[in-house]
Amino acid sequence: MATPENLQHYQALIAPGTPLRDGLERIVHGRTGALIVLGNDDEVRQVSSGGFHIDVEYSASALRELSKLDGGIILSEGLDRIVRAGVHFVPRGDLPTPETGTRHRSADRVSRQTGVPVVTVSASMSTITLFLDGVRYPVEPAQLVLARTNQALTAMFSHRVQIAALARTLNVLEIQDQASVVDVVRLAQQVEYSRRLEIEVLDALVVLGVEGRLLGTQLAEVSQGRDEMAELLRRDYLDKRPTQGLEALSDQELLDLVRAAEAFGFGSQHLDTKVQAHGYRQLQGVPRVTEAQAEALLGHFGHLQEVLAATSAQLAEVEGISVQQARSIRDGLMRMTESALLEPGFS
Repeated sequence: MATPENLQHYQALIAPGTPLRDGLERIVHGRTGALIVLGNDDEVRQVSSGGFHIDVEYSASALRELSKLDGGIILSEGLDRIVRAGVHFVPRGDLPTPETGTRHRSADRVSRQTGVPVVTVSASMSTITLFLDGVRYPVEPAQLVLARTNQALTAMFSHRVQIAALARTLNVLEIQDQASVVDVVRLAQQVEYSRRLEIEVLDALVVLGVEGRLLGTQLAEVSQGRDEMAELLRRDYLDKRPTQGLEALSDQELLDLVRAAEAFGFGSQHLDTKVQAHGYRQLQGVPRVTEAQAEALLGHFGHLQEVLAATSAQLAEVEGISVQQARSIRDGLMRMTESALLEPGFS
């Protein structure tokens, strides 16, 4: 099976907007079918018979015209030249393949024997298929991929709203020193769901090529700040990173709050167990508190509750924080506390 990096490399080469995809689409519309080998090394030459050695610069129109010939087409490794056309391929007949059609069986075996990717266009089905490392990868129409990707982005926007709401709730509970395992895990769950959807969208953007530019901008917007929140949430409640974490869970396992709590790093603690945040998330949300100052404050006081209870004079005792900065931080902490306590549902 192809590595994700290798698969994405070739998916990008045949994505909409690329010269090769342009040629493939012309063949689809012409309903002639084609077998195209994406490389020309010694292994490919050994399984090639007949045809014409032309070695011309690649163009989509030339690929379309040459596909009308019997046999296949061989491109250079850089896909910038059409090396041969009308080629008949004679791979080993004992190579296993699940394919049934003549063109697809040949393409699969050529790819398996040579290790070079092969693309086919089905004349009867008007479909494009990539054969790579013994696996068939259908090349979906851009419209289908776009529809699925838009659905994933819509789900990400929904998760972003839920993440914001759960984070506000957790902030209030932390200030009141009432946060429990389940409050943390529910937020971590939504963050992980969003992360998984982002991976799905990123894979789709490779396939979409130029068609996915706008979606890429939307993805950056909807995922902004999420990974930083995940890291700060982990640091707030765990002294060390878990061995695997939520990313190791299946989608079904992630739905289970108990299983998710264990994977997050809470072990066998009951969901209602009270937990105390260090305060990294909260402090980095206070105006004019730098990351270094947050580290210094928590290194000195230990937890959020101790920082909230400290006076300006006590804050100024922390290395790297001046008296003026201490007053500013104290004011910011008071506003943060007041804002949290005025949150609807917590009055």
